[in-house]
Amino acid sequence: VQLQASGGGLVQAGGSLRLSCAASGRTFSSYTTGWFRQAPGKEREFVARISWGGGSTYYADPVKGRFTISRDNAKSTVYLQMNSLKPEDTAVYYCAAAWKALARTGDEYDYWGQGTLVTVSS
Repeated sequence: VQLQASGGGLVQAGGSLRLSCAASGRTFSSYTTGWFRQAPGKEREFVARISWGGGSTYYADPVKGRFTISRDNAKSTVYLQMNSLKPEDTAVYYCAAAWKALARTGDEYDYWGQGTLVTVSS
């Protein structure tokens, strides 16, 4: 599986962005898919994940209620809708895919896309 993240950019605090993660590979719909982020000088952290069928989602506390993860398996794409953005959301965002159901930590993910930069100005 190859993953391509896009949709990052510069936005003011309080604004919104939608990230996309397009996948190649016929088995994409079998993978749990997640988003992670890494801010400058910080370790990579989990943001959100969605089960292969889309029926189960899980969010990190800092983004809960503001971010929504979804997927369209027909388009082999996972989305991260980010609302009410804060300067502390500034980071490079990565999408990843895992065979393991309900994967949450980075080492449980098998495939990674390149990052897309999100910058939130105050």
